[in-house]
Amino acid sequence: MKKGDITREHIIMKSAEIFNQRGYAGTSLNDIIADTGIKKGGIYRHFASKDEIALEAYNYAASMVTRKFSEAVDQEQSASGKLVAFFRVYKNVVNDPPFIGGCPMQNTAVESDDTHLELCGQARLGLHTFLDMLKSIILDGIQAGEFREDLDVDALASFAFSLLEGGILLSKLDGDNKHMLMNIKIFSSYLQQCCLKTC
Repeated sequence: MKKGDITREHIIMKSAEIFNQRGYAGTSLNDIIADTGIKKGGIYRHFASKDEIALEAYNYAASMVTRKFSEAVDQEQSASGKLVAFFRVYKNVVNDPPFIGGCPMQNTAVESDDTHLELCGQARLGLHTFLDMLKSIILDGIQAGEFREDLDVDALASFAFSLLEGGILLSKLDGDNKHMLMNIKIFSSYLQQCCLKTC
């Protein structure tokens, strides 16, 4: 990798952490300069604006979380195990989140909903990426005979992701992982009682 590419990647990685912790509005170019150790001219050699950095930083953060989800899912055999694995990625969201600052999609969506259309659009793409991952697992579960054939795939994916994001939000706000742990337990029980195919 060329030196310029390494520098650009360094800016993206450090900026992703800053934006995910402080938000877009709470992060200045001077913050990025301070955290990266790269002077203003060096930043502008790679990026035209703070907006461009923010979009690249969001994509990087989201890709890191997506990778964590994929790794967790790959360790499970059953469809129900794969769905619960999504939650386990964030089981210690207060002390050890998969990406510093919590869920990049949630943080970006909440802040940029009415203030930054491009960032909001990226968060929306992230939402659909994760929903598609969940729906694919559910469909595989139906085809394998693990889940009921009449299961509403869209509804279950939306419910699962809402429960996941709600657990992240409440746990971070309360400073206690109990909300996420309760949601893992509740979702696991829901899958057993309402979704699995019975003989």
